[in-house]
Amino acid sequence: MSVEIIRVDTIDGLWQIIKNSKYDENIKRKRSRYLYRGISDADFKLTTSLARNCKGQSARLEKSILRNFEKYVAISEPYINGSLWKQMVVGQHHGLPTRLMDWTYSPLIAMHFSTSGILMDHFEDKDCAIWEIDIVEINKLLPTEYAAHLNKHSAFLFTLEILQQENISLDKYDKDMGADSLIFIEPPTIDQRIMNQFAYFAVIPQQMPDIETFLDRYTNNSRKYIISKDIKWEMREMLDKLNTNERIVYPGVDGLCKWLSRHYYVTE
Repeated sequence: MSVEIIRVDTIDGLWQIIKNSKYDENIKRKRSRYLYRGISDADFKLTTSLARNCKGQSARLEKSILRNFEKYVAISEPYINGSLWKQMVVGQHHGLPTRLMDWTYSPLIAMHFSTSGILMDHFEDKDCAIWEIDIVEINKLLPTEYAAHLNKHSAFLFTLEILQQENISLDKYDKDMGADSLIFIEPPTIDQRIMNQFAYFAVIPQQMPDIETFLDRYTNNSRKYIISKDIKWEMREMLDKLNTNERIVYPGVDGLCKWLSRHYYVTE
């Protein structure tokens, strides 16, 4: 088992990512079973914001971060009171360091993120990358209890409601998962941004120090597409024509300003 590395040097090569799907015998249709994550520098590791921020102190500091987040945001976000899961999801959405890792069902959204988050002056300095994982394959690694929960709720991914109904605490989750499995959460649509980004969150267990090693050790269908820096501007133009841009990913004035800033950027 290992992650497949695929080099993409032409725009036509991106089609492999977009069209990838599997025939589902149950519904007699092709349906994608993949989730994607775009990163602006192919050398960046798959790391949570909590690990980047708190490093080796992540396990000790995580609940303190969440506790203070709940305390200071309680007036504007009463929804999160008393639930670490809700605190993590809402916090992640607003930039709080958490153990959650953003993924998307849309390869186009992943391509957008692979060409964003980097200063325009350095846009062509680095190859970017898109990770692709097979959620069906990863669900097969779940402990029997968790697989039964998904089956009981006729669900493909977990939700906050399922976690609550099945009394799965964060401590229980860490104990049950160890370093050998993990779940994905479909977050509630707390705003238009989550819906437009077709967002999902991987919940990285405390004992899983490296998600890339996990994917390499336990999966056959994971892929990392390394996209040449030489086609990034062309890919960016393609995404704009497909209406996948900052205006859609970040609905509102902020997204509009991000889009206009990039659209009118002068390269020389």
